[in-house]
Amino acid sequence: MTGQPPSPKTIGKYQVERLLGRGATSSVYLARDPFNNRQVAIKVATPEVLHDPKFGAQYRKLFINEAGLAGKLKHPHIVKLLDAVVDDDQQYIVMENLPGVTLQPYCEPENLLGFDRVVDVVFKCSQALDYASRQGVVHRDIKPANVMFDHEGDIKLADFGAALSLRSTTTQIMGAVGSLAYMAPEQLRNEGATHQSDIYSLGVVMYQLLTGQLPYDADNQAALIQKILNEPMPLASDKRPDVPVALASIVMRATEKQLSDRYSSWYEFIKDLGEAVGGLDLRAGDVDDTRKFQQFRKLAFFKDFGDVELWQALRITRWASFPKEKVLIQEGDIGNSFFVIVKGTARVYKDKKLLGVLNQGEPFGEMVCVDDKDMPRTGTVVADTDIVVAKITKQSLSQAPELLQLRFTRALLRILANRLTTTASLYIKSK
Repeated sequence: MTGQPPSPKTIGKYQVERLLGRGATSSVYLARDPFNNRQVAIKVATPEVLHDPKFGAQYRKLFINEAGLAGKLKHPHIVKLLDAVVDDDQQYIVMENLPGVTLQPYCEPENLLGFDRVVDVVFKCSQALDYASRQGVVHRDIKPANVMFDHEGDIKLADFGAALSLRSTTTQIMGAVGSLAYMAPEQLRNEGATHQSDIYSLGVVMYQLLTGQLPYDADNQAALIQKILNEPMPLASDKRPDVPVALASIVMRATEKQLSDRYSSWYEFIKDLGEAVGGLDLRAGDVDDTRKFQQFRKLAFFKDFGDVELWQALRITRWASFPKEKVLIQEGDIGNSFFVIVKGTARVYKDKKLLGVLNQGEPFGEMVCVDDKDMPRTGTVVADTDIVVAKITKQSLSQAPELLQLRFTRALLRILANRLTTTASLYIKSK
């Protein structure tokens, strides 16, 4: 690259493989962590920027701010910060290496995502931002370039350099921090940022994903600021007539200029997104994660799972559809997985005798979890209707976070206890 300094061979203990990208204030390298034998991405601050006499102190503060969040925000849809070094000699942040690209290419008119996929992306972003808000963190720089998007449709929020920590006791940069086109009116007026400011910014991102355009167009920054502060935002459906009314309405409420008119909480925003998805069609094809998440929330089995745990549960489950009368598990077969009924019912047999019917939200095959070894099935389960099940292997559960394993264990124990109580009651009545 002409005029650019060569890539370093090492950064701290990390072995640099290649340059991933270079921006105005930092460069990002693909590197290998020799101790954990994994690839990582390393964001290195540009020394000249940090020592700039006018803006150096601010850039350094933003970099330190992001480094300070390393390890504190743990969510399936937030980029993991693994390590950080900020001293006089080195300033870098080590992150998980993510495949894919940002959302930026999908904001172009010729490359727009389907409406369902847009909702799925925004839903995951809102879940991550809701989590961050509950940790006292406001992102303040939500834009397509700060959302990583992979080929499987998963997303990760990145770049918390401009984030405001409401619980921090250290001095932080206040005022209009962020990217102008996505900034809420109150940020432009230097009135401070809250979770409602992030809701506004995500609403603008959603607008762009739906239409391929930003809501406001101006020749210069001053004109753009005036439009954001004073002009009504054009409806997304005005820019693209086939945008569903429900989605256009969500964008409109998320981007209201007055806080009293905007969504007051992430819960309200997420609720409307979930309802906009509509009814589940589980008969064929993949179901997007937003619909799976909403469906899991309705199932009794997952009633004690928090939002983060539900997302983690989605990552270790595989959904499958089967027709009526399909044998789902056969007595005597060796099994290493259990299932939760997402939709439909199933009959349970033991020695060819009908024991009962399992309904939506109930697990079966769970006895495989009582022993480390794969063990024979103790009964036969047959689809009583067309059925959709979520499959969890014993191996995937054993590799899941400890809290998620605990949630599954408690849910299974609760179900087993209820079944034992029911069986005992039936036995007493028969006597």
